[in-house]
Amino acid sequence: MNSDLASQILQRENQEKEALALLLDRYLSKSDRLLVQKTQMGTSEAYLGSVTLEWLAARVCFASQLPLFQQKFDPKTNNIIRDAQTIEQLQQRPLDWSRQAHLAQYLATRKHHKFPPVLAVISPHWVNDPNAEAWGSGKSAQIPAVNFTPLDPQQNLGLLDVSENFSIFALDGQHRLMGIQGLMELIKTGRLELYNKIKKAAGQVITTDDLMETYDLNLSYLQSLAKEKIGVEFIPAVLSGETYEQARRRVRSIFVHVNRMAVILSKGQLALLNEDDGFAIIARQIAMNHPLLKDRDDPNWHPRVNWDSATISSKSTVLTTLQALQDMSEGYLSHQYPHWQPKNKKHIIPLRPEDEELEEALEIFTELFDHLANLPSYRQLAQGKKTPQLRRFSHEQGKGQANLLFRPVGQIALAQALGILVFKNQIPIDTLFEKLYQFDEAGGFSQIEKPSSLWYGILYDPLKKRIQVAGRKLAAKLIVYLLGGMDEKEQHQLDQEFVQARTIEKQAINFNGENVAPEAIKLPTVL
Repeated sequence: MNSDLASQILQRENQEKEALALLLDRYLSKSDRLLVQKTQMGTSEAYLGSVTLEWLAARVCFASQLPLFQQKFDPKTNNIIRDAQTIEQLQQRPLDWSRQAHLAQYLATRKHHKFPPVLAVISPHWVNDPNAEAWGSGKSAQIPAVNFTPLDPQQNLGLLDVSENFSIFALDGQHRLMGIQGLMELIKTGRLELYNKIKKAAGQVITTDDLMETYDLNLSYLQSLAKEKIGVEFIPAVLSGETYEQARRRVRSIFVHVNRMAVILSKGQLALLNEDDGFAIIARQIAMNHPLLKDRDDPNWHPRVNWDSATISSKSTVLTTLQALQDMSEGYLSHQYPHWQPKNKKHIIPLRPEDEELEEALEIFTELFDHLANLPSYRQLAQGKKTPQLRRFSHEQGKGQANLLFRPVGQIALAQALGILVFKNQIPIDTLFEKLYQFDEAGGFSQIEKPSSLWYGILYDPLKKRIQVAGRKLAAKLIVYLLGGMDEKEQHQLDQEFVQARTIEKQAINFNGENVAPEAIKLPTVL
């Protein structure tokens, strides 16, 4: 008896499921309807559903294309033309078209790609017609700007009309939309043009052939991406009872709020999260695990890595930044692993290296840091010296050693030079650090603000009395020369650059701080 009843209940449930499936299939077979769930937060109602990437690219416009801005809209860049009127109307970050190719590649090449839902406003054509009957005699909307058909008694689940009678604009997720549009163009035409920030052609293209060759993809896989689905949350352009102005203010308020809540990641934060760039992965591992840099369970211990900012203030107790470590990693290891960043295809995003290769690279980079930690400059840390004392210039408050090895620019230049010497010139790293140890012991990296320093005018600007980042390339060349890695032709070129760097306001300055003729400036002898 009980088994018969259970069987009947189960049979009824199956029949109901089949009936529901048939019903939904009948309603959803049309491309102009979406199954959505109604949501409510405060007075903001919305409808949450999902669409294919192909549908999103074709049907959703940028927020700057809202009819409100038709007279202030630049069709070339899809950005609002800035003036006093539009600045008051909508505070929006301009679209950065240089990001399109990167986002499209991310979707095409990363098997675990994922974009968050897009927030969009849905607007029927009558919204922009002040004489439409829907506005009523009092110029307030008699109906909401959506056509939602509920399928349950609570009116939470139903069908949303997204036919051509409605325009849809992305409020949050405009760069996601841009990337998806780029992907669709790449799939359909086989190529995607690269742009600068304001959508001016950069003169380069990405092709499906590039991606298939670099990432071992096939055309059928790329074409299948068009049918992938992404979440979309639709908000009505107008609610019942709202005037046009009230609706505009509400939509603007939502738009400004979601844009202000979005925080742009710093370079350091991007390096921290990057799981594809081999150089970033190695830098992160060194920062977390090498004795010179890793954190300790000691209340008196000061962290030695700035994980967020790419710069270090004069008062900071950190030794370096994660961004600098990534630049050091690339500068040192790129000669050994050039395929981590294809040089002939800089517009192609890197592919995560194999684990075995990452382990090998970490050993090599760790060896470099083992040698660095043994330099006299860094050994001062173990003796109780604080990084601000070693970093500051003598003219700054608190006076310091002005040691180049406590500046990211110096650390990067040294790593770049050693990468050339170890991997291109095949000079043993032990031999190089024997010379560096002696050079450092003699104060070669300290007091860089004095004319007696090799780095005066190169990495130190005597006029502005600050670090000169533009001199990093020359500094790296100088280290290569000092350690015996340059031929005669390269030395001649370096000699000219060195003289130019030591010429301040048309006066060449020698190591004694005297004004001399340019030909009197000579490179120091090789170590």
